[in-house]
Amino acid sequence: MLFFNTKKRLIDTGILKGATDWHSHILPGVDDGIQTMEDSLAVLAYYEKIGINDVWLTPHIMEDMPNTPEELRARFQELTEAYQGTVRLHLAAENMIDNLFNERLAANDLLPIGPKGDHLLVETSYFQPPIDLYGTLKRVQEIGYQPILAHPERYRYMDDSDYDYLVAKGVKLQLNIISLAGGYGKPAQDKALMLLSKGYYKFFGSDLHRLAHFDEAINAKALKKETAEQLPGIQNIIV
Repeated sequence: MLFFNTKKRLIDTGILKGATDWHSHILPGVDDGIQTMEDSLAVLAYYEKIGINDVWLTPHIMEDMPNTPEELRARFQELTEAYQGTVRLHLAAENMIDNLFNERLAANDLLPIGPKGDHLLVETSYFQPPIDLYGTLKRVQEIGYQPILAHPERYRYMDDSDYDYLVAKGVKLQLNIISLAGGYGKPAQDKALMLLSKGYYKFFGSDLHRLAHFDEAINAKALKKETAEQLPGIQNIIV
């Protein structure tokens, strides 16, 4: 009897065609992502090839990488002047929930995400929650921003009840798309599949730090048919 590999590649699902990448580290030389302008332009050329239309550049802002909005806007201007392609570029930030974030939040010194500038992309440590995580997310909402939690499948301290609570409180969840292909290991993959099956993801992003890693993951035959069929259910727009 012949057994056929029915698994699909992410690149073959069509989910990236015309897509918005809501989370990337392509802005060069500002964090642990892409380091040179040349490499940033190479990533954007690759995005053109695979059909991504828009990308949000979301460099880290955290105590260990205390980028300021002014510094990031200046670097973003340099990239937009250097890039002559068709992908539309947008600037925001990935905000670690730490003491620096609380200070910036109080001063409203932030780089929001989305066409109306009313969402904030936030993250936590993978291993333990910050002090008063839920209280901080509530303050974000009270100030007038909608929190988007980056790559929730990668938080080892979270379980089903945490995700249920976050979604019930209006926190939006952003999938790292390569988690589905095992790009961060099986525990993250299993959680991603669970959250996808529940319909909890509203957005996806590449979280691209290195082009080779992203390329390898989206070209790996790793998705079961039923997983691929769920991908169009991700809204992937901010309204």
